[in-house]
Amino acid sequence: MYSLTKISSAMAAIGLSTMLFMSPAIAAPNADTDISPVTNGVSQKLTGDSKTAVSLNKLLPTINYNTEKLPKTAQKVNSAKWTKGAKIDQSLGTKLQALLNWHQHGVGAVDGYWGKNTRKAMQAFQQANNLSVTDTLNEETWQALTASERLTSQPVLVNYKLTEDDINIKTTTIPASAEDKAKLDGMYYESVLEGLAEKFHMNEKYLKSLNANASFSAGETIIVYNPSNPNTKPVSRVVADKTTQTLYAYDKADKLIASYPTTVGSTSTPSPTGSHTVKVKVHEPNYTYTAEDGKKSIIPPGPNNPVGSVWIGLSKPSYGIHGSPDPARISRQASAGCIRLTNWDALALLGTIENGATVEFK
Repeated sequence: MYSLTKISSAMAAIGLSTMLFMSPAIAAPNADTDISPVTNGVSQKLTGDSKTAVSLNKLLPTINYNTEKLPKTAQKVNSAKWTKGAKIDQSLGTKLQALLNWHQHGVGAVDGYWGKNTRKAMQAFQQANNLSVTDTLNEETWQALTASERLTSQPVLVNYKLTEDDINIKTTTIPASAEDKAKLDGMYYESVLEGLAEKFHMNEKYLKSLNANASFSAGETIIVYNPSNPNTKPVSRVVADKTTQTLYAYDKADKLIASYPTTVGSTSTPSPTGSHTVKVKVHEPNYTYTAEDGKKSIIPPGPNNPVGSVWIGLSKPSYGIHGSPDPARISRQASAGCIRLTNWDALALLGTIENGATVEFK
């Protein structure tokens, strides 16, 4: 079975690649003006010198984009509006997913389709804004989502010029067994397309369909989703809801400030109960697999590591919040008792969750 024995003293013995012991982040008094959630040609490049902004700028890739001569498909998404009785097609679905993401209620990999992760994000947004919680989109919710003209003026689909760094990445074929995985130099992406989809928080098939004729080579301009900027408010408490398969994040005033789709445990490996605390935060962790005969295999870091790109270890040994090598299946697969997020949500949380933050399992 898998063993997360890397926390505490075991981490030093195994040799984690990067460890972050960040002091509790303190929000600046002028946080709303210091760090804008709105992008203007650049995503995931936060201004200000708060601890959260500095951390997030180190963890997340800066994305430069433009909207010149966008194809009609992208223009249709960017101008999409919901009206009562309207069918949520892929264009409107993409716009809805973007608005929810931009309000810090994550939908997982953007694919433009109405599904349970989008519905859960909508319900978390409704809860955070004291709206009626519904199973379908309504006028009250749409008005609240689009109330900020600055936020809604952001383009959803944008042009992005591929760089050498985007294309010339290390790739590998991920073997099935832990023993063979341990022989790899790193748990890299299996393709450039997989790496690009994760960079832009997208479903691989959707990225490919938007760029059907693309060769995905350096210098080429492709159409991508604009991830905008993540939550920058320090997180003091999170609640992992096993029923809704959602992780809710709260600030020090106990206000719901973000939510993330998650996989919390499974029937065979249930999650713990009660309250625990954050003990350690690791970027690019490795992973120890213990076979039934006790033999251990150390799986190297990388986005396709069993715990993805992040490990946030809890006071309860071997349990934590972590990333995933398969973001499209978040909320749709099992976990070994931990809280599994997409790599990008795990990175965003890593940059904002405080040392000693409370982690509740509900």
